[in-house]
Amino acid sequence: MKAVFVDEFGGAEAMTVRDAEAGKPGSGELLIRHHAIGVNFIDVYHRTGLYPNPLPVTPGSEGAGEVLAVGPGVAGFKPGDRIVYQGAIGAYAQERVLPAARAVILPDGIDYETGAAIMLKGLTAYYLLFLTWPVRAGETILFHAAAGGMGLIACQWANSIGARVIGTAGSPEKVELAKANGCDEVINYSEEDFAERVSEFTGGKGVDVVYDGVGQATFEKSLDCLRPMGLMVSYGNATGPVSVPDLGILARKGSLFVTRPTGAHYFAEREALLTGAKALFAAVESGAIKPHIGQRFKLEEAADAHRALEGRKTVGSTILLP
Repeated sequence: MKAVFVDEFGGAEAMTVRDAEAGKPGSGELLIRHHAIGVNFIDVYHRTGLYPNPLPVTPGSEGAGEVLAVGPGVAGFKPGDRIVYQGAIGAYAQERVLPAARAVILPDGIDYETGAAIMLKGLTAYYLLFLTWPVRAGETILFHAAAGGMGLIACQWANSIGARVIGTAGSPEKVELAKANGCDEVINYSEEDFAERVSEFTGGKGVDVVYDGVGQATFEKSLDCLRPMGLMVSYGNATGPVSVPDLGILARKGSLFVTRPTGAHYFAEREALLTGAKALFAAVESGAIKPHIGQRFKLEEAADAHRALEGRKTVGSTILLP
């Protein structure tokens, strides 16, 4: 089978495709054949070494496929089962061995491509909206990169809860897409000062919570968007890592709270993973979330997918087709 490898950390060109053996599933493992693979910014971090792994490494943390074989000690899965997973690096391959604890049965009403497009991003949206800050009807949130794969899912979901959703996007086309997918107002950050616009939208009060996966470029100005004692949720760093050398800034800007969550902790226990997946699948099947796959690439085009993602040329979710 074919798989993508990173032999040395670097740019998109660091990924090469070559023949490999998936191997046999050991204790607690499944052998799966991918039908679709999700592409996420964390894959870039693994490729560049921002989040280092032993080399060579196969990127990718999300996929959907069928079970080919079941290792010893595995219960609840059998060959032929349709599964999805997130949080297990090694997805950029036609086949792979996967820890069974990371796999979830994919409902019949959700196809493989959708499953691969929503699992990591959808579960991230779940813990952000329901656990990190349990959003309530009537609250106002600011969600950066609202037209991205994460943004479209999260903004639709927040809207279905009854929150007022303010989004940011980087082009007129992305602004319109975000407006059509859960945002009440959308700010084109390439043309407008988003902090000033948030102040206008909220009558100077600020929002209850900011969700920011952009990172360095938006972090400090996002603090100015919060109401006193509001929460800044920094869950990614697409433009570079964030640092807060002077904690006093949080006091000066309104006794603010800041958190840096990760799904590795929220879904460390399988029961938490299953609870989140159940909520996600229900939201998709009810129509509260309508996944948008903006780009499809062949497995051999993984480098092109990364260039598009890093160049902010993508909308919605991006998947690889093996």
